[in-house]
Amino acid sequence: MTTSSTVKLRALWLLLLLFGTLLGPAQARADEARADEARRIISLAPHITEMLFSIGAGDRVIATDDASDYPEAANSLPKIANYRSLNMEQILTLQPDLIVAWGTAQQQMVQPLAQLGVAVFYSAPRTFAELGDELQQLGELTGHRQEAAAVVADYQRQLYELEQDYRDASPVTVFYQIASIPLMSANGNTWMGQAVTLCGGVNIMADSPAPYPQLNAEQVLAQDPQVILADKHEELQHWRQWPALQAVAQGHLLTIDADLLHRFTPRTPGGIRQLCQQLDKVRAAE
Repeated sequence: MTTSSTVKLRALWLLLLLFGTLLGPAQARADEARADEARRIISLAPHITEMLFSIGAGDRVIATDDASDYPEAANSLPKIANYRSLNMEQILTLQPDLIVAWGTAQQQMVQPLAQLGVAVFYSAPRTFAELGDELQQLGELTGHRQEAAAVVADYQRQLYELEQDYRDASPVTVFYQIASIPLMSANGNTWMGQAVTLCGGVNIMADSPAPYPQLNAEQVLAQDPQVILADKHEELQHWRQWPALQAVAQGHLLTIDADLLHRFTPRTPGGIRQLCQQLDKVRAAE
């Protein structure tokens, strides 16, 4: 796969993951996934694959989606799904005893499999606390309860340390750019919005009624944030046409690690820590 294709695929998966949260939490949860210590698991999203491996259930994952690229071991597994479709024939041939899908974003796609009796668990963490709960549910489903509990304890410890480190941090106004074309951001209830708040940031789109609002540059210019964040430097270059913008004038067009922040996994605290450190650069320049 070319670099360009990989970037496009990741972008499409990001949009699927983001808009999955717009539809609300999935109705089917662990108690409806009729698997008893599942041993043949198919993961349909990158964050799900990573969570399963993190709790020691990676040896039970028999196939994944095209975008699952972490950990490295996931790359060698059969790819039976992408952001828009499933290979039903291949899935049935593999005879999974559990499919883990992304919330209501994939509920319609996997419905035929559920109707055939395949157990389905829908992943839909919306807050940092819910991610810990979901890791424990996956531990129950896979028989990796102790491993999941250890991962959750470490995850919660890291979050607590971040909260303590930044509870008195001076505020920094932030524009969190998810995409440049169309220009898209995140409100305060999203994963990214929660991360900005934890770091002591003031998200200029926090009060947007839409979780992932599309907007125009004039709205950002009117707010004049101290820092603009995106996942790649090239995604930030268009802001340089407005040199009076605070973030441009002060050299605060900064990047974050989208794999850590946009994939809700046990590695997320590392992404939050990096975001906080970017905001620290702005504070140090004041």
